[in-house]
This record gives sequence, structure tokens and C-alpha cells, in this order.
Amino acid sequence: MYQGQLTTMAPEVLPKPQMRGLLARRLRNHMAVAFMLSLGVAALYKFCVADQRKKAYADFYRNYDVTKDFEEMRKAGIFQSVK
Repeated sequence: MYQGQLTTMAPEVLPKPQMRGLLARRLRNHMAVAFMLSLGVAALYKFCVADQRKKAYADFYRNYDVTKDFEEMRKAGIFQSVK
């Protein structure tokens, strides 16, 4: 390198960053991801929580007897106006 020649190393040219429309492009991508994520969470909630809760209520009221429950509460003295 030092034999009488001077070599210059040219710096690599970096591409110019995109500034115009950057927010709109990133916002569009983030909105698409947020929409898909919210649909996934809503479906997960429906199948894991809401359907299980509906099934539990249906199982409870399938064998529920209102008069029998009322009589048990009356005998226990919960109601003051009913003897």
C-alpha cells in the first residue's frame, strides 16, 4: 500500500431513507396486524369463556327446581315475611 500509490476508498453510498408517506405506510401495516390480533382474541374469548359459561348455566338450570330451592331457603329462615 505504501509503494508510492495513494488509494482512496470510496465510502459506500447508503440509500436515502423514505420520509414521505412513512407514517401512512407503517400505520396501515400496524392497523392490519391489530385488526387480525383483535379478531383472534375475540374468537378465543368466545370459544374458551363465553361458550363454557353458557354450558355451565345450561347444566345448572337443567336440573334446577325453583320450588324446592324456595322451600329450603324458607326452612332455613332466610325470608322474614314467609313462615
